Amino acid sequence: MNDLSDNDVYWWRPLEETELDTRGQLLFAAYKEIHVNGFQSASLSNILARTGVTKGALYHHFPNKLELGYAVVDEVIAQRIHLNFIQPLEHFGDPIDGFIAFIQGAGDAFSMTDIELGCPLSVLAQEMAPIDEGFRTRLAAIYEKWHQSIADVLIQARQNGLIIDEVDPYTMAVTMAAILEGSLSAAKVSRNLDKLYHCGAGLTQFLNLIRTQPGNQ
Repeated sequence: MNDLSDNDVYWWRPLEETELDTRGQLLFAAYKEIHVNGFQSASLSNILARTGVTKGALYHHFPNKLELGYAVVDEVIAQRIHLNFIQPLEHFGDPIDGFIAFIQGAGDAFSMTDIELGCPLSVLAQEMAPIDEGFRTRLAAIYEKWHQSIADVLIQARQNGLIIDEVDPYTMAVTMAAILEGSLSAAKVSRNLDKLYHCGAGLTQFLNLIRTQPGNQ
């Protein structure tokens, strides 16, 4: 079992355990346990030890480990993706500049610990989507919301003449999300943050290519 300090993990920082009720503490602890060790190897004993909650209280809120896992996806991972990858889209003026700034900011924020753990959405999807339909449908819904949110920004950008007409917003959205997740995998395998930066630079170059050039608007 891996045992990492809470402060070492970027993915966990936006939430504060001290502000959570008993159910929330269990969910947050389960999220950490699943992210580090995977769902199948996740230990309920570790979750209870982290929270100080009794086994009876755990089963009061979640009848079994599977339902706890589903709740982690629905209430924690979905929120992580929304806060880190969807909500920032709302503040983009020029979407290309916004996406590039987001990519650069993410690259600066990630540590090797983040890389080793990987994106909690993609890691859990790889583990559980092939073997459990409940996980698959929940994770697919999160991906679809993420993809559509990017596509909506690109649709508006195309309507405003900021990106070239040849771009299909939804196709581009799926591609961008795949590159962002793939960059983490490339860095994880190589154990080298440079791989992350190369992927970010490549995506930045591509984004600049779809930008409408002056005089062609």
